[in-house]
Amino acid sequence: MGEFKDKVVVITGAGGGIGKAHALEFASRGAKVVVNDLGGSGDGVGASDAADAVVEEIKAAGGIAIANKASVSDKAGAKSIIDDAVAEFGTVDILINNAGILRDKSFKKLDLADWDLVMDVHLNGSAYVTHAAWQVMYEKQYGRIVFTASTSGIYGNFGQANYGAAKMGMLGLANVLAQEGRSKNIRVNVVSPAAETRLIGTIPGRDVDPDNPNPMSHPKLVTPAVMLMVAEDAPTNVVIQAGNGRYSTCAIFNNEDLQFGADVTYEELLEKKDELLNMEHAQEGWSWRRKRMAEMAEKNK
Repeated sequence: MGEFKDKVVVITGAGGGIGKAHALEFASRGAKVVVNDLGGSGDGVGASDAADAVVEEIKAAGGIAIANKASVSDKAGAKSIIDDAVAEFGTVDILINNAGILRDKSFKKLDLADWDLVMDVHLNGSAYVTHAAWQVMYEKQYGRIVFTASTSGIYGNFGQANYGAAKMGMLGLANVLAQEGRSKNIRVNVVSPAAETRLIGTIPGRDVDPDNPNPMSHPKLVTPAVMLMVAEDAPTNVVIQAGNGRYSTCAIFNNEDLQFGADVTYEELLEKKDELLNMEHAQEGWSWRRKRMAEMAEKNK
């Protein structure tokens, strides 16, 4: 069964779609899976026994799993997900933050209550669950965490201001935790998935069949990228786009600083506008930090 045998894997939003695909695959490889899902609709209304159904499917195939039906957006509920994992299996090795909803509207028409709700589920919910898991992982000096972002945040998508902002907030959180966890062997990465899911069906004009998705748009095609990011030799602070049979890495690039004095004016910067906006020779990461780290390394020789 390989490297995931007996690993304790917590997956939020695993009652269907991408999360369910993750849960089934990890369980088939011998992992002990905590299937979390409130069981609400794609826009976050109601509740159901979706998590129980996935657990039964895993058990029927000979796997090991438990269900948790708490909402990630509730602090106590989020903590209960990790508490249940520790109570049943003794620890948490891998956390996949996947829970999400959509409330799409153009920003002009967006009800700010829908802004708050999407932020609560995606950004706050991921932070709450991760904070609970972080204590366990930090203590034992091992952990693998994946946040589920979106191209809607990375590149932007009309009508998804709340969703895109929440997803980029998750990316920012991952950037920080990758640094804080590095010395404790906690590796933190981000997946930006694409798949035919129930959530996509909430977008006006999108016709999907989540119960019988197109094979090339099946949620299970996202899972190999997630497994790569939580393996023993996983990278850290990486963003992988995965879906429709395509996999790629995306990153933030920065060009060289233009250095001015303390009396710089708008007119002086305007003269350098073309140079400022020229990304032809940009490199991955922050050029200032890269230089500072090189200077510190030189001093410490």
